[in-house]
Amino acid sequence: MKLDQTDLKILNILSEHGRMSYVDLAKELGLSRVAVRDRINQMMKEGIIEKFSVVINSEKVGKKVSAFFEVDCEPSALVSVAEKLVENPAVASCYQMTGPSTLHMHVLVEDFEALEKFINEELYALEGITRVETHILLRRFKSRTGLKL
Repeated sequence: MKLDQTDLKILNILSEHGRMSYVDLAKELGLSRVAVRDRINQMMKEGIIEKFSVVINSEKVGKKVSAFFEVDCEPSALVSVAEKLVENPAVASCYQMTGPSTLHMHVLVEDFEALEKFINEELYALEGITRVETHILLRRFKSRTGLKL
């Protein structure tokens, strides 16, 4: 599917206002409600829009500590380590990065005691990890979900 300017506008509006109705989108774009719905349905069918979700402020629900990890693994263990880590509800995201079999991981926990428990009981308990580097988030300047077009 080739995206046109209208599709890009729809995506940008939805990235900021995901609950906007078809009627309100149509008014903003000068299209019919049906045309907007059909475009969104087509983008969902093509996998351009993967899902609609809610963004939760982690601090307001008790997850006060945000930590980023660089986890180096033995090459043969990378996938199994990643698969085990992503099962943990504290792991918000996990990506394979360039470098020596490196995972980049974002973890959200209640407090430093929970972070220490995660590191010692969940992370260090996994076989195949060769190095762990941890960075604690002090202040957020920008946080964005989704892609800006």
